[in-house]
Amino acid sequence: MRRAHRHGVHSLRIKLTAANVFLLALGIVVATAVSLMGMRHYLLGQVDAQLTKMRDSLGSSQLTMREIDSLSVLSVISDRYSLRATDARPAPDSIFAAVDGEGTVLTLFGIRPTEAQHGLADAVRDPRALAVDRGPHDVSVHGAAYRATATRLPDGTYILLATSTEGLHKGIAKALKLDVAVGTLLLALLACLTLFSVRRRMRPLEDMVETSSAIAEGDLTRRVPSSHHPTQEVEQLRLALNSMLHQVETAYRTRERSAAQLRRFVADASHELRTPLSAIRGYLQLLEQGMLVEPGERRRAWDRMNGEVDRMGRLVDELLTLARLDQRPELRLRNVDVSRLVRDAAQDLRAQQPGRPVTVEADGAVLVWADESGLRQVLGNLVANVRTHTAADVPVRLALERADGVVRLSVEDKGPGLGAEDAARVFDRFFRAGGGAGSGLGLAIVQGAVRAHGGEVSVRTAPGEGLEVAVTLPARPKGCE
Repeated sequence: MRRAHRHGVHSLRIKLTAANVFLLALGIVVATAVSLMGMRHYLLGQVDAQLTKMRDSLGSSQLTMREIDSLSVLSVISDRYSLRATDARPAPDSIFAAVDGEGTVLTLFGIRPTEAQHGLADAVRDPRALAVDRGPHDVSVHGAAYRATATRLPDGTYILLATSTEGLHKGIAKALKLDVAVGTLLLALLACLTLFSVRRRMRPLEDMVETSSAIAEGDLTRRVPSSHHPTQEVEQLRLALNSMLHQVETAYRTRERSAAQLRRFVADASHELRTPLSAIRGYLQLLEQGMLVEPGERRRAWDRMNGEVDRMGRLVDELLTLARLDQRPELRLRNVDVSRLVRDAAQDLRAQQPGRPVTVEADGAVLVWADESGLRQVLGNLVANVRTHTAADVPVRLALERADGVVRLSVEDKGPGLGAEDAARVFDRFFRAGGGAGSGLGLAIVQGAVRAHGGEVSVRTAPGEGLEVAVTLPARPKGCE
């Protein structure tokens, strides 16, 4: 449980949600601070303007304390400010007090100073400094907050004016509580919406994890499915991952197929080499035991052993040729007249089997950019395949043509042909249709050599209709211009 909890805290979903909530909380704090500071500044400005106006009015009147005390018009002021003894509220909204230069509260209109007036005088302490300063100041009267200012009369008396700011601070506190409540609700709502949205957006990534796990368990066919509302970046990642998985599956299948082919190739090669070795070992044992006493028998045994050695030599040469083609050797490319090679191959076949009808359709020079020894081996193997697997009187046709930038070479015989199953495996190594003669490597070498030149090889056959092997070569392969 502890490990799962730690994993959840460090998950991308939680981190994105925390980042969004933190940013919104920061925005709410900044907005609340700015709004409350602006509201406080505005309300204090209203209070200060009222106090300044009253102070300036008293200061510009040039009245002395005696004149003020004798004026009945100040009854209006007494109604607004706390001048009556009966007004004994501990924290009145406004306070009006007269003090001398020492800060002692004076009696106005014959009314004894109230506790609020004494508290204001004690809070101000130095009325001279307050009168000199043009702006009101914050003071505390019996624990209550006030804004206070002062003016000096011509006779040296100081008039103190103060207005309570308790209502202002209470209003700001209520606004702060409201902002905190609303902000907390918004943060909770944002956290829920972010978790839901991130979970929906992260679903393709979870599919990728599930797909990767399935592939790790051996299911190479799994792919990441497409989501209903994909984002551009996630969709690009999905396509790239599916493409990579396809390449991985293809490479794995290719490796498995190559490994299977290698195992079959080794088994077939071992089998092909075991047969002549067994024959040679048998004749050597007969010679060693003295069982071949007649000169004719000894000669036949010697000829058989030489034949098996030649067979093994040809097989090893063909295996080396295939191995060299698998390594994609560097070809000695130059302009080669394929028409001349076709005519040479036909002459060789006529010399080896004079009774076989051979038709050649290769007039004029047909040049290709190729390795001459490789093309000679291709033609030699195709002709040897006909010579080995058909009767000596079966007609053969060698044709050559150029069309659409390629050269097409075909060797066709009128032999028994092959079935569809055998035709599909005709280029497999060590494959011999019906277990016939030969090593089964001739057409595999043809295919390897043709592909090394950038060409293709195909067969067309049917039972009783003969066999045609067609080789298509580019006149000038890419990269050889």
